[in-house]
Amino acid sequence: MFNNIPPITRNLIIINVVVFIVAYLVPILDLNLTGFYPFSPNFKSWQIITHMFMHGSFVHILFNMFTLYSFGPILEQSLGDKKYLILYFLSGLGAFFLFNLWNFFEIQQLISQLQEMNVDVSEIYSRSDLRTYGYSDTIYLDNPLSRNLYESFTGGMVGASGAIFGVIAAFATLYPEAKIGIMFIPIPVKVKYVLPIVVIGSIYLGVSGNGGGIAHLAHVGGAIVGFILARIWRKHLYRFN
Repeated sequence: MFNNIPPITRNLIIINVVVFIVAYLVPILDLNLTGFYPFSPNFKSWQIITHMFMHGSFVHILFNMFTLYSFGPILEQSLGDKKYLILYFLSGLGAFFLFNLWNFFEIQQLISQLQEMNVDVSEIYSRSDLRTYGYSDTIYLDNPLSRNLYESFTGGMVGASGAIFGVIAAFATLYPEAKIGIMFIPIPVKVKYVLPIVVIGSIYLGVSGNGGGIAHLAHVGGAIVGFILARIWRKHLYRFN
């Protein structure tokens, strides 16, 4: 069954699973491969790619890989290997960009508030270097704004969700009448109705701060890229087949 999956989707699943297992066995990889905020002392340039192959839990990677398995093969066959890979990785980059663009505005607001309180922001920045200090649960507990800034510098994004949302958005754009099953809904629903609801919900959760530790705006960034690329490629779809 696994051998019947087209090669790009199959290899993406394999790489994700292998990285998940290796990162579980070698925890230090989290610090090097997680996608940290670009102006954090923990950020490295390669993280804009490597974060796509990191996952926080077994349920996280299971859900992402099942979704990729469900939608990826059709797009791979429709678009061809090259454009499918472009879709996947550009969606992941779009997710990283939008998530951190929102982070930038929130962090700048935090910094302004802290400077008005005469808090030494540079100290928070330096103490956020996990390679030097590690995680410190007792730092700045007396000031919630300082704590929020510290957590912004030391928290990162992981997962293939942004790239996979791009795949889903491209699928919905190319095959809007396709029906998919959704948990707790007894009948299949057309994907063209599901995607806007999911995106709007993700925007609300990401902007409101009620995301529960999930990078919802990353999902939106990936979906936007997937939608744009599919719109560009849609009129040439039959040339790829």
